[in-house]
This record gives sequence, structure tokens and C-alpha cells, in this order.
Amino acid sequence: MDRLTSAARLMIVSDLDHTMVDHHDSENLSLLRFNALWEANYRDNSLLVFSTGRSPTLYKELRKEKPMLTPDITIMSVGTEITYGNAMVPDDGWETFLNNKWDRKIVTEETSKFPELSLQSETEQRPHKVSFYVQKEKAQDIMKTLSKRLEERGLDVKIIYSGGMDLDILPQGAGKGQALAYLLKKLKSEGKLPSNTLACGDSGNDAELFSIPDVYGVMVANAQEELLQWHAANAKNNPKVIHASERCAAGIIQAIVHFKLGPSTSPRDVTDLSDCKMDNFVPAYEVVKFYLFFEKWRRGEIEHSEHYLSNLKAVCRPSGTFVHPSGVEKSLQECVTSFGTCHADKQGKQYRVWVDQVLPSQVGSDSWLVSFKKWELSGEDMRCCITTVLLSSKNKTVADGLTWTHVHQTWLHGDASSDSATWFF
Repeated sequence: MDRLTSAARLMIVSDLDHTMVDHHDSENLSLLRFNALWEANYRDNSLLVFSTGRSPTLYKELRKEKPMLTPDITIMSVGTEITYGNAMVPDDGWETFLNNKWDRKIVTEETSKFPELSLQSETEQRPHKVSFYVQKEKAQDIMKTLSKRLEERGLDVKIIYSGGMDLDILPQGAGKGQALAYLLKKLKSEGKLPSNTLACGDSGNDAELFSIPDVYGVMVANAQEELLQWHAANAKNNPKVIHASERCAAGIIQAIVHFKLGPSTSPRDVTDLSDCKMDNFVPAYEVVKFYLFFEKWRRGEIEHSEHYLSNLKAVCRPSGTFVHPSGVEKSLQECVTSFGTCHADKQGKQYRVWVDQVLPSQVGSDSWLVSFKKWELSGEDMRCCITTVLLSSKNKTVADGLTWTHVHQTWLHGDASSDSATWFF
């Protein structure tokens, strides 16, 4: 959160499975649409928070499988763990708070007396969370009896049932809602309370998110029965909580529109990227637009035209350089020429390009240094490089766009390509 020196323009707090991530969308289109919208318009002045029931282990596995952005804050294990930044630094204050009237040993003892409870995998058992599977028809009775027994043992716990099968036992002060309330209180104490906060979810363990005062909420179209029942009983007349008609990340974008929270047109929804009308220079948008063109060219979704290549050459300074992740230096013009030969080489294949953590910094009256991660997914092969780009507006109008003067890339975590010749820009 230290990245922002003032209040965030928007803070999105989203569940992952079946909310931000649509497991029925093999092309990940709604997620990629959200990614482009966020990086082009929000990343540099807003906060992205993922709030998931997954443990750190399963969360990291999901990141390897799906084209997800890097959040500023990660809330995991149903609100029992809060971490910050790329390094996922834990919030020690939150951990201390959760220790009140919590004893994991007693929870384990009492739950062992219920043969109907089937323990989830070891990765899902956390310091402040004990997780089981239970049949839907038995869940309510077990929750009622177990809650009473744990109270008699001196504990103050919360039992959450979600997904039609998952039963989580947490300290009373834990949960996605309390974790969000804690974050908002912390931000407020630092003078950085977000101008707007949007909570997004699909299942029972997300219900608490919609109970926090002054927070907008969206239940995505594919929300589960338990969440819809909660909404009907508790928030039916709350105008700040809507049930979207779009699935998953598309429903989140729909909520941005509904609540008028800011720009809502994803660059991926713009048919002709060269026709984007901007009021001023927006380096992040330029980067997102550039790599969307890159993807569409290689997927063969735009025609092979010298017009496009000449436009691409026009935005690259004649003396501009590109340092390939392998360390080889080339001219940008040479890269454009090579790129031109790869039109539709990924046609009919699973191939996507996206950028993450696009952060521009103005380094002169007419120049910006933009850092980001550039990702490519080709089949099951996902690779990333850390990229730094120097952009210039010298002798350019907003309609012309910014000039790319230098591009430097290094592989992330040894993601070296087996075919470096086809890794461009």
C-alpha cells in the first residue's frame, strides 16, 4: 500500500474462483478484459485486492494456471491471512488480533467427534483456519451443534459454509468481511481511505464483504444459491449491492459501469485500437494498446497490412533500441521488420499476451519510464519478462501517440524461451 502516496481512486476487493476467474472460460476472455481495463486505467492510482478462500499454496497454483494480475494486497484462507505486495509480506497485527479466544487444538478435538466432517488437504489447514468437506444436507445441523460445543470450551469462533461443500472454522474476528474492515480502518488511519471500494463475490464466504458500510458490492451472475439467499434475507433493498447479469470478471466490469466508478471500456473491447481517442498522454494505456495489437497480429485477428506496420514503425524512434531478454541488443526498427513476418503464426492456437503492474513514472517534461511485466501464454507454456520502456511525447500530438525510444527486458524467474527468436518486444 506504500506505493500510493494518497487515497486510492478505487479499491476492488474480489474473490477469485468463479468471480475474478471463470473456470468455465477456457480462453479466459473476461479475465483478460478486466486485466486490460485495470492496467490501462487504474493500476497507478488504485488498489487491487484478491480475497480468496484458498491457502497461499493453492493461491500460488492458480496464478500459474490463469492469466491473473498481481494484486496490491492478498487476503487468503477465508480472511485469516493478509499479505502485501509481490513478496506477500504478512500483516503481523492481523495475526495477533485473530489469536483472541482461538485454540486450534480444541477445534481439532471437537471436530474429530463428527464423522460427517471430512478434513480438507493439509495445504488448506492454516494457523487460524480448520477446513472440512461436508454434505450439503448435513451442514446446517452440524454447524449449530459444533458452534455450541466450541462455545462451551471457551472459544469464540465463526463457522462458514460455502460452495455447497466447504465448511471453514475461523476465529470470530476473522472472515473476508472483517479483513476488509480491518484494511479500510488501516487505510483511513494513514489518510488513504479509498474514494470508492467495490467488493465482488459469488459464494457464501463472500457475503460478509457486502455487509461493510459504504462499500459497493456485486454478486456475479453465476453467484451460488447460498449467497443469493443471504442477499434476499439481508440486502435485498440495499442499492449499493447488485446481482450482475454477466459472469465473473465481466460482472465486475458491469458493476464499474453501474456504480459509475470510473472508466469501464476495456481496451480489449475496442475494435480499432488505432482509433482510441484520448484527452492527454496516458503511458499505461499506450503500453496496453501496443501489446494488444501484438497479440491480435500474431493471432491473425487483424489483416496483414503495410499500413499497420508503417504505423508501428512510426511510433518507434529510428534510433531506438531493444534489449532482448537474452541480452542481445537490436534496433526497434529491425524488431518491427522481424515482427511483420510473424503475422498469424499463432492463428487457431491458444495464444494470449497481457501486461501486469504497469507503472509509469514521468522522468522529464516529455518523457516517461514505464515498468511492467509482459506475459505470453502459448498453449500451456506461460512466460514472463520484466520490461522497462522509455516513452516520449516530443514533437507529438495526443492523436499521434507516444514514441517508443528504448525497450529493455529480462526474464522473470528464469523463464527463458526455448525459441527466443519469436520473442518480440
